[in-house]
Amino acid sequence: MSSTDTKQGTSIPDRLRSPFTRAITSWEFLLLCVAILIFFLNVQASPYFLDPWNLSDATFNFTEKAMIAFAMALVIISGEIDLSVASIIALVSTCMGFLVQLGVDTPALVAAAILVGAACGAFNGVLVAGLGLPSIVVTIGTLSLFRGIAYIVLGDKAYSGYPESFAFFGQGYVWWVITFEMVLFAVVALLFYVLLHRTSFGRSTIAIGNNPTAALFAGIRVARVKFFLFVLTGIMSAVAAVCLTSRLGSTRPSIAAGWELEIVTMVVLGGVNILGGAGTIPGVVIAAIVMGMVTFGLGLLNVPGIVMSIFIGLLLIGVIALPIIIRRARQRVGS
Repeated sequence: MSSTDTKQGTSIPDRLRSPFTRAITSWEFLLLCVAILIFFLNVQASPYFLDPWNLSDATFNFTEKAMIAFAMALVIISGEIDLSVASIIALVSTCMGFLVQLGVDTPALVAAAILVGAACGAFNGVLVAGLGLPSIVVTIGTLSLFRGIAYIVLGDKAYSGYPESFAFFGQGYVWWVITFEMVLFAVVALLFYVLLHRTSFGRSTIAIGNNPTAALFAGIRVARVKFFLFVLTGIMSAVAAVCLTSRLGSTRPSIAAGWELEIVTMVVLGGVNILGGAGTIPGVVIAAIVMGMVTFGLGLLNVPGIVMSIFIGLLLIGVIALPIIIRRARQRVGS
């Protein structure tokens, strides 16, 4: 059928964009361009940036946080948020350190970590999905609760003496400069891509984020989905805790302090709508790499950590404010 109606004398334009047009106008493509630009700037700024082993070390700046960010992305897409993830890491690491003092071996340490992380996530899930409490209030509370327990158990001490086999998770190499963490990051990214973009569970998550009431009337078990998402975030926090504790070789109650801000920034920078209902895993992957390269590049230039914190804070404000500014500008132009 022709797009022109000769009887009515009107033309119906074809507004469907091609896949190529959608790709080059997407947020992910813009982020990819930013990543390439940052890579080029880092190459120009430091002669050590392109060293393969330095690039391998750079992956530690984002892999552990990104694995949590994938789960956090689903939580935010569903219209909730979890600010307790870094404190879950502290509590999980403390539990592993305590078990090490009892002579527990590596497989049992990992299993215990996953169970503790899942329990923390389930606790959040019950309060949010079961009791209907606001997730931001609940997770601010558990942020203090979980890390507070770690401080009570450890005080100003530190647990160390982890088994040699445990060191592989955070320090091991699969091949040449390819770390175990990098491989794990890629596998987790693929799994979350399938979960969000290729399953009915992912579609349900997006539907809940857009309109939880409509999703409920559509037959989606909203509370169950949200509960599972918080459990999943707890599990991924535990996985990150295993890798981070293994890499550091010790446990302190201050471990992963401040990671909440960086993880949320990573998710929002990746194009996930902070209000829920939209977002992609590829966007979070690229955002993680961008933040990792920025952090590593600044580190090579001996930029103080406080400056990096300021940058991350400004970045979070910027990526949240930018869409609002653009939308208001379009409204003014249209009016």
